[in-house]
Amino acid sequence: MALLTGLTIDDFEQLPDAVAKNHDLVKGELVDVSGNVFNHNRLRDGLVRKVGDYIDQHRLGYVVSEQEFEFGEDAYAPDVSFFGPEKARLIDGQLRVQRFVPDLVIEIASKTDKFETLMEKALHYQRHGVKEVYLFSIQLRQVFRYADQPTPTVLSDTQDFRPEQIPGFSIRIADLLAMI
Repeated sequence: MALLTGLTIDDFEQLPDAVAKNHDLVKGELVDVSGNVFNHNRLRDGLVRKVGDYIDQHRLGYVVSEQEFEFGEDAYAPDVSFFGPEKARLIDGQLRVQRFVPDLVIEIASKTDKFETLMEKALHYQRHGVKEVYLFSIQLRQVFRYADQPTPTVLSDTQDFRPEQIPGFSIRIADLLAMI
């Protein structure tokens, strides 16, 4: 049962950090997204480090983790997000929720996630303008890529993670999973 309902993004913005932390705002309700386990956190942090170093070196934009963005009337904090330098002018460092969508989003399936819910979230991200969405399944050792179509491309751990939004970046999925 939701404790708070009928919230807007502006309401969410005003909540105390202790209430908003580990929550997405979905259809006016706070949805608990806590419960990340060690392997999830290691993969997220490894992705931020590997992708972030490349992006910084080539001045391609910004990579962040757990940052809330506005997706229509909802606010989600994807595990990892990337956006190019043209969106840098849209950043408001005083807001919890950035009022734009990233170019690329990565979600990592956790034990508490229903995979169908993550797939719905991926399609929601796409509908609101995210160009590439990746869902990592540590358990399956697969990555589901959503781009120009609603049906994902499935990548195995023998293939490369090579996002179109980050030109020139490539790393074998098995190497990413080896970081956990």
